[in-house]
This record gives sequence, C-alpha cells and structure tokens, in this order.
Amino acid sequence: MTNIGSGAMTGLRVIDLTRVLGGPYCTQILADHGANVIKVEPPAGDEVRDWGPPFHGEDAAYFVGINRNKRSIGLDLASEGGRAVLMKMLESADVLIENFKPGTLDKWGIGNDVLRAKFPRLVHCRISGFGADGPRGGNPGYDAIIQAMTGMIMATGSPQSGPMRIGVPVVDITTGLYAAIGILMALSERQRSGKGQFLETTLFETGLSVMHPHAANYFMHGKPPSLTGNEHPNLVPYAIFPTRTDNIFIGVGNDGTFRKLCKEIGKPDLASDPRFARNKDRIANRDALRTELAAVFSQHDAEPLCDRLLAAGLPAGPVQSIDQALTSAHAIHRGDVVEKDWYKGVASPIRLSRSKPALRNVPPTFGQHTAEVLAEFGYSTSEIEALTAKGVICTERRR
Repeated sequence: MTNIGSGAMTGLRVIDLTRVLGGPYCTQILADHGANVIKVEPPAGDEVRDWGPPFHGEDAAYFVGINRNKRSIGLDLASEGGRAVLMKMLESADVLIENFKPGTLDKWGIGNDVLRAKFPRLVHCRISGFGADGPRGGNPGYDAIIQAMTGMIMATGSPQSGPMRIGVPVVDITTGLYAAIGILMALSERQRSGKGQFLETTLFETGLSVMHPHAANYFMHGKPPSLTGNEHPNLVPYAIFPTRTDNIFIGVGNDGTFRKLCKEIGKPDLASDPRFARNKDRIANRDALRTELAAVFSQHDAEPLCDRLLAAGLPAGPVQSIDQALTSAHAIHRGDVVEKDWYKGVASPIRLSRSKPALRNVPPTFGQHTAEVLAEFGYSTSEIEALTAKGVICTERRR
C-alpha cells in the first residue's frame, strides 16, 4: 500500500455512523482506496476505543486497526440539532452507512423513506444483527453469538475440545466485506439508473452464508457436521502434522495432488494403496493415512519441507504465529505492513494496478476533525462554537 496516489474510490463521500467492527471494517476498505470517510461518533465515542489494552494514548489497538484514513467528528444524533447537521452532510454524500438498531432512524424522523425522498442518489447501507423483521428482527447481534446460532461453533473444534468459537471475529469481518461489496454494487447500479437505494447486511445471514461446505453437505445428506478438529470434512489429507521442529499444514484437494505429494515425500506406494487411491477412500481410512504421513513428516524440519513442497506446487505451509507471519520474508517483500508516524497496520489486500490504495492518515482521535469537517459543509466558526456550546457537536468524549 503506497503513501501517495489517487485510489479507485477517490471522490466518493461516505458518512459513517457505525461503531465496533463490521461497519468500520467496511469503511476502512473504502477509505484505503481513496473514499472521503467521515466517521460520525456519538458523544461517548466508538466504544472499541476502550477495548484494550494495548492502547495508543486513549485509543485501543482494536479501534486503531480498523479506522485509518478516516476523519472523526463528535455529533449527538439524539438531538434535533445533531440530526440537522447530519442532514446537511447528506446533501453531498454518496453513501450513508449505519449500524443502529433497526427503527432508530425512523424514531428520529430520518428513516429510509425520508432519506429516499430527500436524497434520491444516496446509497444507504445498514448493518444489523438479524434485520428489521422476522422473529428475531431488531434483536442485537454479536459475533460470537451469531457463530453459536449459525452452526459455526458446533462445526469447530475436536471431539476432545468440544465445540469452539473461531478465534477471529469472522462474522463481523465478513459482514463488513459484504457491506462493502453491496455498496459497490449499489453505486454501479446508480450509474445506470441515477438512483441510490437501501441495502442491508445482517450478521445472521452472513454467518449462514459462510458455512460452506457444511450447509451444502447438510442439504445433500441431511446430517449436521461432526467435530473434526483441524481436518476437513470433505478432503483428506487436510490437516496439521508435526515435524521435527514445528507443525505444518497439508491440504490436498484432489487425487492427482495426492499422488504428487506421495512421490515428493518418497512414498509413491501410498498413492496406489487401494485404501488411499481416491479421496472417498482416504476419508474412509483417514486415521490410517494420518499415521503413514506422520511417520514421514516426523523425519523432516518444517520450513525446508514446506519450501520444497510449495516449490513443487503442493499445498503446504508452516503453522505460524501472527508475529512470524507479519515479519516473514514474503510479507516484507509484498509490503503487507504499512507504517506512518506512530501507526503500523496490515496493508489493504486489494491491489489494483493503477488505482493503488494509500495510507494517508493515521486513525483519528475522537472528534479530531469536527471543526475542519463542518467548515467544509459551510458552517462558520461562530456556528461551530454555538453548536459546541449546545452540546450538539463535541471534540471530547462524554463518558
């Protein structure tokens, strides 16, 4: 990710009313690629600023990791004056994204019908837990709870561990990705129709959508997944194996790859063994194959073995911690870590040949850009001071 240049989203104005993870993750994607993202925070601030340690100043790493390239203003949308400021900003906005409980904007008199009438070109994206309707409509959503409710936890873990939460907030993050995709779709459609539209991504539907292949397997044979630990329900070998030094992960996707693996590790006879010749045979005899492969891998060191297998086009990799991954030779070569002043983060994985992402601004402190942003929308210094005195806008958090 470069430090200069014009991104693919340059010229797009995004009013970001979201907090926590899914929404901010979405808007950082857009901001990295040039969008003008204005992060509108409630007087108490985005609560993940407090989700630490570790901290940089008053802001937790959790916040810092998903809010670069944005500007922050503090605005009390529960007040009539705060909503008037928001409506002023929306006059020139392309995208509004929010994760309020469904019905909140309607209660404030600025629901989707009002927004559609006043700003017909606006793309309005809502992220919610379950959507506005249905038996759980309007209920709050949290990543781990959705993992539990969509079958993720019941598909994760081993018979020894029991069901387990996935160690990263995959539902929140993927919801943010779907929101970004949906926004881009709506903007593309707007080029043809000239009209914006409302779109919604929910944590619950996102959780269901990423349950592959478990959902597909269930539709096919009617059985929920069993706990297979690090192994794959549909592929063998696809698991962690110990070596002389560290663990490695081997992932074989077809019979040809398995034959090639067996040849590369000096065990071609395994590929012709009727117990292992085809994937369905290997699934039926996975324990026997694991024993055979573990005996071979235990004679090798992890890194040299993985390097050799990868060079041969075979899927293998060392099981690394995050510090090893971020400081690996490949990550360094690819520029996967970006730095500016005190900030360090993971670069955008979206690499366009001309419209490159850029690290323009470090994550903002609360309300850092309130006066600057409001001036851009035509507010005078005296008007900003008056709004501050009324508590409509704020540059310091009210805890």
